Amino acid sequence: MKIAVPTREGHIDDHFGHCDHYTIYTVENQSILSKEDLPSPQGCGCKSGIAADLQAMGVTVMLAGNMGPGALNKLQAHGIQVIRGCHGPIDTVVNLFLAGVLADSGIGCAGHSSEHHCGGH
Repeated sequence: MKIAVPTREGHIDDHFGHCDHYTIYTVENQSILSKEDLPSPQGCGCKSGIAADLQAMGVTVMLAGNMGPGALNKLQAHGIQVIRGCHGPIDTVVNLFLAGVLADSGIGCAGHSSEHHCGGH
């Protein structure tokens, strides 16, 4: 399994489309085998090609802080399960997910529609 985490300074970035980079974890038998960095295309996640890039890398899970509905729909359309509401050091968050502790918050970016322009983030 591959897990993507929007990263800034070793922590989950609050808005995945504006992160510094994505950390891609390769996991087997609930253990982290490796991790690599993928540069962020910057800008709105629902308009970038990041969902297709992540899918091509084999990513099936995104652990994110927050995102608008357009980005959420785009990732889900590419077969990526999204867990929103994550925060803290990235290794800790991934280990919590692997332990079955994390659940999607169900909360997206307030006041945004699927046509949003990612303003104010």
